[in-house]
Amino acid sequence: MFIAMNRFTVPVENAAEFEALWLSRDSKLNELPGFVEFHMLKGPEEDGRRLYASHTVWESEEHFRGWTRSQQFRDAHARAGETKKLYVGGPRFEGFTAIQQIGRAG
Repeated sequence: MFIAMNRFTVPVENAAEFEALWLSRDSKLNELPGFVEFHMLKGPEEDGRRLYASHTVWESEEHFRGWTRSQQFRDAHARAGETKKLYVGGPRFEGFTAIQQIGRAG
């Protein structure tokens, strides 16, 4: 399992527009082999900024890399430059390979 995360620091005055942008996206992630699930996470607010993280789970890092080379990826990021005004700096990418997974009993 591979988890790909991007963290965004958003000024609170842009939070509603940032959320609307993500909630209205026409995601094509479920078209990709190896895609498991996606979550957009809303984190704490501190010093007038709110932390958000996109959290995508893939069967493997290779499946994630396939996504980054896909037409769906290019389409999803085609207007990324237009949205930079909503957050501070760039998104911070973090990739993780799972070394252990414990599921819910029952």
